[in-house]
Amino acid sequence: MFESDFIIPVMIFSIPIIAIAGGIVSGIVRSAGRQRLIELAQRERIAAIERGIDPAKLPPPPSLDETFPGYAEGGQKSRAQSLMIAGLVTVFGSTGLLAALLLIEPDHNKPVWAVGLVPAFVGVALLMSAWLVWPRGNGRAGS
Repeated sequence: MFESDFIIPVMIFSIPIIAIAGGIVSGIVRSAGRQRLIELAQRERIAAIERGIDPAKLPPPPSLDETFPGYAEGGQKSRAQSLMIAGLVTVFGSTGLLAALLLIEPDHNKPVWAVGLVPAFVGVALLMSAWLVWPRGNGRAGS
């Protein structure tokens, strides 16, 4: 019913579109969840104060450091680890792509395997950015 001339281009373009849309949806869901967590903590605190509980005895409200890991030192390490994981996945994925393109009918006039170099360099850039944003001092074993 479907020919490979139709399926291959659809798959080639649908994978990045789905990945980008998934990343955007993931960010929206995470942001909404964090907002809801802060809102519920504030409501709980207000309800306790209305019942006559001393505010000094209540646990502190969640801060940006706890809720948004980009603000604290631990968040910087988490960001660096995320960049490192993304870089490793991209480098190894592009290596697999390079190997697959080398194995399918090699055309010596057109080096198709070179397509795998783009994600390989993106992966190397992610690894370099992970190294650059990694917190220095007590958070790093080598410092």
